[in-house]
Amino acid sequence: MSGEIGNLALAMAIFVGAHFLLSSPVVRSVLADKLGSGGFMGLYSLVAGASLAWAIVAYGAAPYEEIWSIAPSHMMVPHIAMPFAVLLLFCSVTSRLPTAVGGDKAADDPAPVQGISTVTRHPMLVGTTLWGASHLVANGDLASIILMGGIVVLSIGGMLHIDYRRAQIMGAAWGPIALSTSVIPFLAAIQGRVKIDWSGIGLWRLAGGLAVYAGLVYGHAWFAGVPVIPN
Repeated sequence: MSGEIGNLALAMAIFVGAHFLLSSPVVRSVLADKLGSGGFMGLYSLVAGASLAWAIVAYGAAPYEEIWSIAPSHMMVPHIAMPFAVLLLFCSVTSRLPTAVGGDKAADDPAPVQGISTVTRHPMLVGTTLWGASHLVANGDLASIILMGGIVVLSIGGMLHIDYRRAQIMGAAWGPIALSTSVIPFLAAIQGRVKIDWSGIGLWRLAGGLAVYAGLVYGHAWFAGVPVIPN
C-alpha cells in the first residue's frame, strides 16, 4: 500500500470510526456531561469536518490503482442513482424528520410521520448510500473503494444505530414510527403501511432537488475533475 493510499485509509478510518465512537451512548454521555450538549456537538462537527476534509485531500493525491475495469454499463449507474440520491438529500435537509438530530421529540407530535419520511425514514443516509455505492461501481480503483466504501459503511451503520437509539430513547413511541416507515424507499407504502405524503414533500422540494442535481452535473468537471456531460 502506497503512502498516499495509506494516508487516505487512515483518514477514512478516523472519519468513520469517530462517527461511531462519538455516537456511542457511553462516550456521548461522558463528553456531553463535561462539555455540555452544545460543546459536544461542536466537537462532533469539528472531528467529522476535519477528518472528511483530510480524506478528500488524500483522495485527490492518491494514485490510480485499478481493481476492476470500467465498462459503459458501470458509468450508467451514477446517472440512474444520483437524481434520486440528490432528491433525498435535499428533502432531508429541508424537512422535519423523526430520525434527525432532535427527532426524538417526535414522540410529542400527533403526526410524526409525514413528508419524505413516508418514502424512507432515513432520506439523508439512503441518499449518501446511493451516492457512495453508485460511484463505487463507476470507479474501479483502490482509492475510490476506500472513500466510497467508507461512506457506504458509515451510512448503513448510521441507519442501524439511529434506529437502535430511537427505540431506546423514545420507547413505545418509536413503535408506530418504525411500523409506518421503512429504510428502503417506498417499501412501507408498497406494503400498505403508509400512504406517500406527496403534499408534505411538496413540489418545491422536488424542483429544488432536481435543480441541485443539474448544478452538480454541470459543475462536476470543476469540483471533481471528471466531466459528466461529454463536450
